[in-house]
Amino acid sequence: MPDAVLVFQDEVHYTLQSNITAMWAPRGSKPKVKSYPVKDKVSYSGFVIPSTGRLFTCKPDWFNYETTIDCLRRFLKACPLNDNCKYYMIMDNAPWHKKAKRLVKENADGKYSDLAEKIVFVYLPAYSPDLNPIEQVWRMTRADVTHNHFFDDITLLQDTLDEYYSLFDKPNLWLHSLCSFNFHYN
Repeated sequence: MPDAVLVFQDEVHYTLQSNITAMWAPRGSKPKVKSYPVKDKVSYSGFVIPSTGRLFTCKPDWFNYETTIDCLRRFLKACPLNDNCKYYMIMDNAPWHKKAKRLVKENADGKYSDLAEKIVFVYLPAYSPDLNPIEQVWRMTRADVTHNHFFDDITLLQDTLDEYYSLFDKPNLWLHSLCSFNFHYN
């Protein structure tokens, strides 16, 4: 369908507390990574367009239906479509997603017409994060940026993540291949 653009959306938290994972080190050494005992966090809502490999992120303070709707609007503004096109938005079944989808679908007082005109929601089965390729973006971000790294403060963590995500503001082949399903039929 040339008028359909597939988009995957999800949210993630990155904590200031260091995530220690397996790493390569000289035999017999015991690498150490400092860590804060606090749970300060940075939150991201991400949208990935697999056909182009473009990633759009926004940073709500918390996740609820209002911040979901706000991020959807920011996404539409940053990634406009031609008049005849629609985004087919795949989101998981988080409670705030369910409410946002319901409000947009009902569009009772026309408050969500801008979203209803450009977005068709596609529902994932419950407990199926493996069907949402943006989960791979979060996994790679942790592997590339946060695992086994110490950040002095939350601002440094956020700046580092923002810089990393800025690499994917424009369409790119790496993200395209990471977030595309390859179906082979025999």
